[in-house]
Amino acid sequence: MIELMHISKNPESLANTFAEQLLLWIDEHTQSVYHIALSGGKTPSLLFNLLAEKYITLLPWKKVHFWWGDERMVPPDDPESNFKVAYDLLLSKINIPPQNIHRIRGEANPLEEAKRYALEITSNLPMRNHWPVFDVILLGLGEDGHTASIFPEQLDLFTDEQVTEITIHPVTGQKRITLTGKVLNCAWKVAYLVTGKSKAKILNKILHHHKGAEIYPAAHIHPKGELHWFVDEACMIKKPADY
Repeated sequence: MIELMHISKNPESLANTFAEQLLLWIDEHTQSVYHIALSGGKTPSLLFNLLAEKYITLLPWKKVHFWWGDERMVPPDDPESNFKVAYDLLLSKINIPPQNIHRIRGEANPLEEAKRYALEITSNLPMRNHWPVFDVILLGLGEDGHTASIFPEQLDLFTDEQVTEITIHPVTGQKRITLTGKVLNCAWKVAYLVTGKSKAKILNKILHHHKGAEIYPAAHIHPKGELHWFVDEACMIKKPADY
């Protein structure tokens, strides 16, 4: 695994840095299809806005297939829907074939939808050792150390043999569907987008392999290809004693 850091001054600068990197990745991609799994959160929202404003003609959108790393079990028009945020800010504004958008149907029966979405993934993505391979997966970092919808005390999802699983938010009890650890770690590239001082302590524990960091799901992301950390300056702690 190759691990790379990209430090930006603020969230807006981070979004620009990632957008430029994504353009390079897609341009360098020799295959006819580019598979990207999106995440929810404030920073991806900044990214979606930026892509819609500045990259409508720069990116070969017809080549890109959009997937989601996780989704809340809510209808697609619900404000909590990761799909809705991406659709409203980006997908509805670009020239992309409808068949390139692969949403998790949050309004469906969770068990049936987890199976259906897993089948859609394995039917469309290239496979390696029986696992689907995304070109890039976007991930966020929760203040509790969760990533995608894999929460602390759910580390068994990193050895799970399914492509997708149903998880339950430990506080709200809300059901979600998430890609499992083996799928996340099979990607060619995983890109964390992390901003804000509130993420600083947990981020630095993970980056510096601090004792006890292994309890955080985000510390278990070790893709076969490259792991990219796109962070802003507020996330970085220079004194080990501070964390």
